[in-house]
Amino acid sequence: MNSGNLSHNTDGFLSLPTMESPNTDSSGTKRRSSSRTIKRRKFDDELVETTFNLQPPSSSGKSNARSRTVSVSVPPPDILPPATIPSPLPAPTIVPQSDRINRRSNRPTGSNGSGRKSKKNKNHAHSINATKDLGRWKPTDDLALITGVQQTNDLRMVHRGTKFSCRFTLQEIQQRWYALLYDSAVSRVAVQAMRNLHPELIASVQARTLYSKTEEDLLGTIKSTPQPMLETFQKLLETNAQTFYPARTAKALMAHWQLMKQYHLLPDQTVQQLPRGEHVLNFSDAEDLINDAELVDQKDEMIDTELAMADRKNKREIRVIENELGRWQVLVDSVTGANPPDFDNQTLAILRGRLVRYLMRSREITVGRSTKDHSVDVDLTLEGPSWKVSRRQGTIRLRNNGDFFLSSEGKRPIFVDSRPILAGNKIKLNNNSVIEIAGLRFIFLVNQDLISVIRQEAAKLNLNP
Repeated sequence: MNSGNLSHNTDGFLSLPTMESPNTDSSGTKRRSSSRTIKRRKFDDELVETTFNLQPPSSSGKSNARSRTVSVSVPPPDILPPATIPSPLPAPTIVPQSDRINRRSNRPTGSNGSGRKSKKNKNHAHSINATKDLGRWKPTDDLALITGVQQTNDLRMVHRGTKFSCRFTLQEIQQRWYALLYDSAVSRVAVQAMRNLHPELIASVQARTLYSKTEEDLLGTIKSTPQPMLETFQKLLETNAQTFYPARTAKALMAHWQLMKQYHLLPDQTVQQLPRGEHVLNFSDAEDLINDAELVDQKDEMIDTELAMADRKNKREIRVIENELGRWQVLVDSVTGANPPDFDNQTLAILRGRLVRYLMRSREITVGRSTKDHSVDVDLTLEGPSWKVSRRQGTIRLRNNGDFFLSSEGKRPIFVDSRPILAGNKIKLNNNSVIEIAGLRFIFLVNQDLISVIRQEAAKLNLNP
């Protein structure tokens, strides 16, 4: 392109002449020109925009005036191979804008993607190994193990004296302790699980922590001969607060001291050596070695007071039961499918329901609903729902001639063989009579043998006035 064809506009930018019609030089070659204003020379690192006439001139000698702007993929100038471009110029390769964008975005990531994947898989496998070691170990077991080792510094003692959620061997305890110390993944999971425990559960685990040698030495300062009070252990705990475990209480110290005393572990206790050799110790010799003064326990006034109160309460209940024995006129028995004999020598009649049966053993009984302030002989609440039953619904009486009469005394009527009996009225009860009270149905059964004997005695009395 000749320099005469270039011109500068008023803004100072380089501009190309506008192509209005196909121009040819003297040699017949087309001249390419553009009307695009270029502010400054700016090239992409991979793409160069240029114009080519894609249609050859026609055979009639007339050239095509249209030209098209295409994108050609060309390597950067600094890395072009030192090769000569052949002539004529080959047809350019058309690359759409979307393909150029996709080509840039789809660059191979190489080792970065595989590195992230392998790192993710490694972390996942590491977390699996961390949780795989949990097994039977609960967070409470880890807390008990850690506090026990801190108190005793001896895994064997922790194995013997600590009660875990299940039975662990000494080797399992050692392996778990080493994993908590040296395996960061296991310790991180265990610490997080222990932090999620409820405070009451943590306090219960810490209350069962083993006693250290220093703590037992302090408890040994209390003499065994006089029984110490709870205030003594409270004072000991307050004086040596830095030595005792924070979860210790006065009651816990007293219980452990009594346990040490029971096994003769206190310093002031003298261990009696039994005789050895040819002499065989018999029961009498062993009894002589026992000091009876040590067997006497000191009296506790609070326990004695509670025992006396319980004794008075039991005697009062027995006295009330004895006073009510004469008032028991009805025996309640559960109805079963075995069908035991209904009558005995003392039962006059039976009021048989669906669940229970009431044995009438006196000449007069009251029927109704028992409350705190009122009691009846036949409590219908044992049979079923009885909120519609009056507290005193009726009375069943046996006359001297052997006839049973039912008198209605409640607000609602009593139905005897489907016949309503209003309050203030009475009706004779026969054997197998059906009595309905507020939806509860009963069958009235009469002991015919016993009633016949009563009638005979009444007849004799009438003949011999």
